Formats: sequence, C-alpha cells, structure tokens
Amino acid sequence: MFDALFFDLDGTLIDTESIALSTGIAAFAAAGVTVDADFMHGLIGLDQASVAQIIRSRFPQADLDAIRRDWGAGFDAGVNAGLPLKPGVMPLLQATEGRRRALVTSTARAGAHHKLAVAGLAGFFDHVVTFDDVTEPKPAPAPYLLAANLFGCDPARCLVFEDSEIGAEAAWRAGCTVVQVPDILPSQGRWAHHLAPDLLTGARSAGLIGPA
Repeated sequence: MFDALFFDLDGTLIDTESIALSTGIAAFAAAGVTVDADFMHGLIGLDQASVAQIIRSRFPQADLDAIRRDWGAGFDAGVNAGLPLKPGVMPLLQATEGRRRALVTSTARAGAHHKLAVAGLAGFFDHVVTFDDVTEPKPAPAPYLLAANLFGCDPARCLVFEDSEIGAEAAWRAGCTVVQVPDILPSQGRWAHHLAPDLLTGARSAGLIGPA
C-alpha cells in the first residue's frame, strides 16, 4: 500500500519537546525575559531561524545571542543525559523492518544524527533529510518531496508520522498520507488523514500494520 515511510524526529520518535520547553524558559529568564508555556508552545516544530525571527519580533530588546547560547547549552545537556523514545517507536520500527524508511526533520544535520545516536535509533533509516538539505523547511512541502525523490516514490504512496501542526501541514502539502500523533499540544487534525493517540494506533488506522 505504501512505498516508503517517513518519520519526524522531535516529539514523534523522541521526547525532546519537554527538554526544549524547560531549558528555553530558563534561558529566557537568565536574559531577564519572562515567557510562559504558551509562547514556548508556539515555537514547537519550527526551525531555528524561524524561532530566532519570532524572538526578535516579540522581544526586540532581548539579548538573542545569550538566549540562544544558554538555551542551546541547556538543551544539549538534556539530550546528552538521554532521550526517551515515544510510546510504540521500537515495536513500529521492528514491524516495518525491511520497508523503505526516511527521517525528515527540521533539525540541522549534525544535531539530528547526534539525537539518533543518543536515542539508539541510528541505522534504522535509509535516508535522513534535515534542515540543511532544503531551502524551504516545514511547513513547506520541500522536505517530504525530497524524501520521496530520494526513493523515487510518488509522494501519494508515502506514509508520514508527525506530531506537530507544522510538520503535518508539510506532509499534507507534499501529497503524502499523514498520521499525526500530537505530543505536547493537542490537535484537531486539520492536516492529518489519521489522528491518533500513539504511533501504533496511527499505523493500524492507516493500514500499515495489523490489529494488536
């Protein structure tokens, strides 16, 4: 039914969103800026350049370099301490062994491969598409179109697993079938063909794997 499977990384396969939230709030506080969880939630799924643009617009007097430095250091420390997998990750990867799989992330190349190594997921994907590989990141369809092209697949025959609205929109616009498993933020599934509470339920809903 599907020629290739594409997976987002942060919030879909690994639990990094909670690390980003706590270390981000701490970095803003160190710079004398108070932000709440709602503001931080608005940054979920965005690439670093887009995050920087939002911070400059919202807090023009803030020391952006200091925030990025402290946030980056805190986030890296959290990642290096270990990355829990989201529920169902290993069973789904095991159930789809031998299928063509790609990781499609808004993280820069070095960071993406480091996270995969820390989480024990290196080697599970035939291709890794990162922020560095496209000129238009999510929610543009370019990352998923590139992934499909790497396999020589029609995007309409590719299944995507995403957590965020931004990622789901990118996959939808690329013409893929989208399974959305919301992480921190709830979703109405505007960009999803299948809205699910976890990866395995979503995979079953899409017909990728059989019933439990």
